[in-house]
Amino acid sequence: MRRSIGYDAQAKAAFHHEGQKAMRKLACALGLSRGSYSLRSNKGGIAVSGEVSLHGERIYVELSQSCMGPGREIMFRSVQGRKDYCGGANNWASVDELMEPGLLAARVLQTLRLDVAETV
Repeated sequence: MRRSIGYDAQAKAAFHHEGQKAMRKLACALGLSRGSYSLRSNKGGIAVSGEVSLHGERIYVELSQSCMGPGREIMFRSVQGRKDYCGGANNWASVDELMEPGLLAARVLQTLRLDVAETV
């Protein structure tokens, strides 16, 4: 995901399809059960990647092609329920970390100071 997918409908479709699959794996690694989180895909306008978001009761994770450059494709933060769209401080991770959902989940939980059980 190093080249821009803006203005490339095929690349954007693949990004959203693969992003949703990866976020489901991350949800599992975080210990989230079906129904305890929302998975959304917002394709945005033609010039941007849009985002794929995982929104649980205590965790929010968003995947996008960040305008801040490589290494900041994943943003995660704590939230207080699925209607909390502001949450705690933003934290960043590379899309490469999403390839190892168990490791990314451990990092997210440690950074946000949560136990797996707290996310359910």
